[in-house]
Amino acid sequence: MPSSSAPERYLTIPEVAERLGTTERFPRRLVAERRIAFVKVGRHVRIAESVLAAYIAARTVQPARGLRSGYGQAA
Repeated sequence: MPSSSAPERYLTIPEVAERLGTTERFPRRLVAERRIAFVKVGRHVRIAESVLAAYIAARTVQPARGLRSGYGQAA
């Protein structure tokens, strides 16, 4: 039975860096420190799109609602 979804796409380090808006050094550090799941293909490192999306979602900070700081208020 054929799969209805497209196969997983694996990204190179430069592609990951571009999607994160960083230099290549940052995703290389994530891999070296084992802070993101990756696949080794020979000496090449690849990161699945779904893994990158999960990494971004896990580190997304939601805005605080109803909290106001004291900045900008007249004394």
